[in-house]
Amino acid sequence: MKKIKHILTATALIMVAATTGSYAQATATASATGNIITPITISLVTSMNFGNIAVSPTSGGTVVLSASAGTRTSTGGVTLPATAGTVTAANFTVSGASGYTYAITLPSSATISDGSSHTMALGTFTSYPSGTGVLTGGSQTLKVGATLTVSAAQAPNAYTNSTAVPVTVNYN
Repeated sequence: MKKIKHILTATALIMVAATTGSYAQATATASATGNIITPITISLVTSMNFGNIAVSPTSGGTVVLSASAGTRTSTGGVTLPATAGTVTAANFTVSGASGYTYAITLPSSATISDGSSHTMALGTFTSYPSGTGVLTGGSQTLKVGATLTVSAAQAPNAYTNSTAVPVTVNYN
């Protein structure tokens, strides 16, 4: 009788353990989705051009090319002749998903050279729009200006990029 009592008690304990163990775990499922959007692109339309510049033999200065207006101003010993030549901010077309915003990253500096040993530094890059753009209708014009530093008695010649001027755009 004692043996039967132990067997019944053990059986009851096993049944209780099995019953409570089956409620210690639960499972649910979820679905996964994703949305592929049009990649953002940037294409050069017009390169930056500071136009004709004159400089004093004794005092250098700067030419500031406005991103928004594409106009220029000068400081120091730099003058801007009435025959300006071609003056334009760099123009890009940014394309991508309509209505999305994007961040604009500009270089900190660049150099232009006459192909010899003469160079001028570019810096203080600006953009229009500034910092962030919106792809209304899937595209936007992005303009970039900068400040050109001209040394006193800068050698006369045509100067162009000796280093790239990268402009980067990324979706926000």
